Amino acid sequence: MQQRTLGSQLLVSAEGLGCMGMSEFYGASDDEQSNATILRALDLGVTLLDTADMYGPFTNERLVGRAIKSRRDEVVLATKFGNERSEDGAFLGINGRPEYVRTACDASLARLGVDHIDLYYQHRVDRTVPIEDTWGALRELVEAGKVRYLGISEAAPETIRRAHAVHPITAVQTEWSLWTRDPEVNGVLDTVRELGIGFVPYSPLGRGFLTGAIATVDDLDAADFRRHNPRFQAENFEANMAIVRRVREVAADKGVTPGQLALAWVLAQGPDVVPIPGTRHLAYLEENVAAIDIVLTEDELRRIDAAAPAGAALGDRYPNMSSING
Repeated sequence: MQQRTLGSQLLVSAEGLGCMGMSEFYGASDDEQSNATILRALDLGVTLLDTADMYGPFTNERLVGRAIKSRRDEVVLATKFGNERSEDGAFLGINGRPEYVRTACDASLARLGVDHIDLYYQHRVDRTVPIEDTWGALRELVEAGKVRYLGISEAAPETIRRAHAVHPITAVQTEWSLWTRDPEVNGVLDTVRELGIGFVPYSPLGRGFLTGAIATVDDLDAADFRRHNPRFQAENFEANMAIVRRVREVAADKGVTPGQLALAWVLAQGPDVVPIPGTRHLAYLEENVAAIDIVLTEDELRRIDAAAPAGAALGDRYPNMSSING
């Protein structure tokens, strides 16, 4: 397994595993299957596992904690706080208050069954709380030994700079793929590279769209949240399928799957980039990990850029974009 370094300090596998879909958002789940997928990922050398307290809610952290219990020293464990939910799943809002940061961390440690979190992200930015206050509390968690490194998700360049001034950011996590190339044009990628921060793209397969496995919205489970995603709706869906067809053509010429090509493209963006594709299926996990060894030529990269240029995908990334600190 190739290794990459986030923020000049945190050594991780070149590709991580996003665990969100094992518990929520993508339809029915199977804990036994998900547990097997996590263990297989570790066997393959994947070290970075990504979860959050809101996934489930709360059940995903417990799932990951159980899976890694006997293999904790093999894992770089990442979780998040900030999207506050109740036990019944209701969304209570974005919370960055210092007192909440502390209680959320303690709760995550208990659910995960660990004495420290390797990479603790602020999941979303609370616009009602100065980022300096939130990050002051996070710095205290590092000083207390409860957290090793800090990250932030879906933050604007100026927010990243302000947080980084309080305590060094190790990783910025933002959606980035061939159908979400926003970080390349909104200043986020330039900012993290200027500051020496690692970049962790989530949904590098475009929420599965770039794999070509989704022909219509009806292919999705009735409980799948993508049914409500603007990019999966009506005319947007049909227009976005054109991107998939072009990616499929390049992949066929390369002799790889469309999903592998999409992951190889993300991996080729720099040694500071560590994508975290999510899956709960062993076959997809192994397919994703194999993408690490795919080398793209300059000509292939140009073809891919032409197939899926920045701004080509139609529709917002979420039904409600108000939580994105753009």
